[in-house]
Amino acid sequence: MNKEVSHKIEHLHICVLIPTYDNAKTLADVLERVLEYTSHVWVINDGSTDDTAVILSQYPSVQIITFPKNTGKGNALRIGFQELRSRGYTYALTIDSDGQHFPEDIPAFVQALEREKMPVLLVGSRNMSGDTIPKKSSFGRRFSNFWFRLETGVSLSDTQSGYRLYPLMEIPKRYFTRKFEFEIEILVRTSWRGIVIKDVPIRVLYDPKERVSHFRPIKDFIRISILNTFLVLIAFLYIKPRDFFRGLKKKVLSDFSRKIS
Repeated sequence: MNKEVSHKIEHLHICVLIPTYDNAKTLADVLERVLEYTSHVWVINDGSTDDTAVILSQYPSVQIITFPKNTGKGNALRIGFQELRSRGYTYALTIDSDGQHFPEDIPAFVQALEREKMPVLLVGSRNMSGDTIPKKSSFGRRFSNFWFRLETGVSLSDTQSGYRLYPLMEIPKRYFTRKFEFEIEILVRTSWRGIVIKDVPIRVLYDPKERVSHFRPIKDFIRISILNTFLVLIAFLYIKPRDFFRGLKKKVLSDFSRKIS
């Protein structure tokens, strides 16, 4: 185990959270590599029907929550966040179990967090320029980035990345969504709370022989589009006017303070 990184993770109260559903081919490798950096690992087995349970039984140090049926990645993350908060963790580092993320990038998140003085949400920004990157993934990222900027005014390079470091006490407690679109909702609503969101460069691997994706292009695209429409309405009818008047009030008070001093 990398003792230096492990000590920093302990000090910063970080826990690695891995939602998984039928990724038995890649799960063990992901766990082995994550455990090189920390023993604070929780896995949410979201109703897997393959050998996931057997694999997890071989890692007694890993904490496991098992759902009898698949409930969706968003719900798995939501339950995981609740559990980690109750255990006293400050940050949750989420990593996918399909092998696309490199656990070796964990130190990059830790280093980025150490540079911050205030709570921050860090998003792994994938290098999507390789020949093995599916074109639909590149398009999906651009599509998602556009909506996120429209809804928050914040520019991020990879709003679809699931490799993230969440500030557990700053993110919302209740959500509208339970599937893949959850990761869009939590990003937007955390930004609305005034929490800074930043990119962290990471590597990515798309191996069609090993990787199992549960993203359903038509159904999930429709769900994401409906969510973005809903979030845009909230942004323009409530969030942007709220932020405008907050800024105006702050300016008026600042000007008044200067006049009387």
